[in-house]
Amino acid sequence: MPVALEIVSPEKLLLSRPVDMVVVPAEEGDIGVLPGHAPMIVTLRGGFASLYEGGHVTTKLFVAGGFAEITPTRCTVLADEVHPPNELSKADGERRLSEAQAAWEAVDKMDVAARDAALAALQIARAMIEAAEAP
Repeated sequence: MPVALEIVSPEKLLLSRPVDMVVVPAEEGDIGVLPGHAPMIVTLRGGFASLYEGGHVTTKLFVAGGFAEITPTRCTVLADEVHPPNELSKADGERRLSEAQAAWEAVDKMDVAARDAALAALQIARAMIEAAEAP
């Protein structure tokens, strides 16, 4: 019995299909979702969502933040941004990192929400650079 996977961006439904397993980049670390997984909602960090079929990765998508809702039969990824690996560029990641660093310097460190958003932007930019450099 496969896991029903849906990946949604703010603009549209990007993917909807059954998979044997999906690994999502949660804030706490990568989480593998198999049929029968305990229900949970997790915050996503920047990184690859890897879709497994037949025991190997068939698709990888870079997600830049968001949430994943996991049930025993379904995984719904609500991503802030989704990019296929071939659309990632180191230059774009470096531009985003420069902007994120400037935002971090300017943020009021006593404003917890603003500070957390600035840190998330830094992490996503660094993950994008790393993903763009991956073979």
